Amino acid sequence: MHRLQTAKTESEQGMANDWREIEIPGRERDLGEGFMVRRVLPFAKRRLVGPFIFFDEMGPVVFAPGQGLDVRPHPHIGLATVTYLFDGEILHRDSLGSFQAIQPGAVNWMTAGRGIVHSERTPDVARRTGQRLHGIQTWIALPAAHEKHEPAFIHHSAERLPELSQGGVDLRVIAGQAFGLASPVEVFSPTLYVAIELREGATLEIPPDYLERAVYPVSGALEIDDCPCPAGVLQVFVPGRPITVRATKATSALLLGGDPLEGSRHIWWNFVASDPAMIERAKADWRAQRFDPVPGETEFIPLPE
Repeated sequence: MHRLQTAKTESEQGMANDWREIEIPGRERDLGEGFMVRRVLPFAKRRLVGPFIFFDEMGPVVFAPGQGLDVRPHPHIGLATVTYLFDGEILHRDSLGSFQAIQPGAVNWMTAGRGIVHSERTPDVARRTGQRLHGIQTWIALPAAHEKHEPAFIHHSAERLPELSQGGVDLRVIAGQAFGLASPVEVFSPTLYVAIELREGATLEIPPDYLERAVYPVSGALEIDDCPCPAGVLQVFVPGRPITVRATKATSALLLGGDPLEGSRHIWWNFVASDPAMIERAKADWRAQRFDPVPGETEFIPLPE
């Protein structure tokens, strides 16, 4: 069994505050009708962490009976979307004909590639009864060789994702490889994405297996070398150094990162590309409604002007 490292090394002690490259606080955004998110990426001083180019924390929000989430059909290119829930349920539909409920702990990996359209709504039962919704939505930029990949959608239940528990730490590898475990999710570049739960006082060493790494406490609080790391703030690590996090209270957090992509990425609305001309074509195609529609949907989000 792969063992989690749960203690600081001698070399780490006395090196306080040299572990952090940048701290990125979540900024509140209203997506409409009072549905708030905490947006972390992109950030002016740090556009990506590994291949992660977009990171939103949704909620937590409590929908009363009769209320719910209604993200109308909208397009993507050049990326993969991953929605990871802690509470609640979202119904995903896309232009491939996919119809899948997203539930806590599971992974719905949608590869946009050359172009896909999808909607995200509260399922009928949850809308009637009301529900608490809380989760993370990320976009992972694709390498240039895969930007025009055929669109695809794959669902992985929580039971399929590898897990490890030791020393007061429970972790689940959402995508990529970490701590001796490999997720079944197909990735297009070296990717780190792990959900962790730490009991109060528990520690976890994060090895320098990837060039870019970060931790985002969702609830609770962490500290690194006696430096507080509060919930809702992304801590991006310096490369090449093992990092030990300690939970000062029971904490849920996400590790994310990977190796950087070749070249820069442009992002506009829901489009990501290495070449701005690809975004211009996607804008024209959406304006003219040349993307494939989502079966069962009649609404759509217009192109922003």
